[in-house]
Amino acid sequence: MAESSNTVRNSSLLVDKHVEYIKSLDKRQDELEYWMTEHLRMSGIYWGLVALKLLDRDSALDKQQVIDYILSCQNADGGFGGHCGHDSHLLYTMSAVQVLAMYGALDKIESSRVVDYVISLQDIETGEICGDEWGERDTRFAFIAVAILSFFGALSRLDSDRIVEYVVRSMNYDGGFGSGPGGESHAAQVYTCLACLAILGRLDVVDRERLSAWLAERQLPSGGFNGRPQKLEDVCYSWWVLSSLRILGRVHWVDCSRVCDFVLDAQEPDSGGIADRPGNVPDVYHTCFGIAGLSLAGFEGYPLKVVDPVYCMPVECIKSIGLHSWINNVPKAWSQEEP
Repeated sequence: MAESSNTVRNSSLLVDKHVEYIKSLDKRQDELEYWMTEHLRMSGIYWGLVALKLLDRDSALDKQQVIDYILSCQNADGGFGGHCGHDSHLLYTMSAVQVLAMYGALDKIESSRVVDYVISLQDIETGEICGDEWGERDTRFAFIAVAILSFFGALSRLDSDRIVEYVVRSMNYDGGFGSGPGGESHAAQVYTCLACLAILGRLDVVDRERLSAWLAERQLPSGGFNGRPQKLEDVCYSWWVLSSLRILGRVHWVDCSRVCDFVLDAQEPDSGGIADRPGNVPDVYHTCFGIAGLSLAGFEGYPLKVVDPVYCMPVECIKSIGLHSWINNVPKAWSQEEP
């Protein structure tokens, strides 16, 4: 939707509105959308909790109720489904582990079962990771498998060298990464590949100059980012692009103040929440990544918690479980360059 000349810009973060919006999401059981998105319930909780954590308002959710729900979604194979009774998938297993980690409740699950589930999804011949038992493959799943195992100190159980080879084969001439070998470069896939390599200590394989330039080119006149050339800007790329640039030590290559303006303009002033772009309907996914993007951009209008660019959780949570050590894997020249 085009912005009219009479549009009043949101210059502040509508914290109370966003908190109420997130709290309301589980109270809309009389709406069709609530039931049609049942398969996203696990991810929805993760997105909502990250947003609340970064706002320092996570007390808005009932911690024990959330933990009990997460535990009820674990299946016999050790993985987690998107909702109770749903098949296990790496995406939802990752969200479950992240939520429990943010609540300091990882000890509530038997870690060996989760680890065994993740290991079972690696193709022993190619090293690639499947998202579930049905075999879908994607660079997202390589990152997720590595990230989950890092929570439990079990990276040695994975054939990491083969995963790095797979990620490198998914790298393109422009420095970006696709969903797999031959796939078009996409900002979200760039993040997953960089985060995967950061945890494994193999950022040395990245073409930093080309990738940094490609990411910087994603910023459009509106201040927002798109995910690939010739596409519209979208609030979620405030996370995917800035997290990647943060890992690369190149956030200063883009105009962060304009990123903040774009995200703030996408807020819903009445009911709260953040949309994909100004004038559209908000959702919890874009609310999460919009707020995470503001944190990465150094937004000064509200004391947001600092978000970790690899795990998309507050840095204080990552440090509390000893995972912030990934930063030691960043080449010294990278970390020393950024102001």
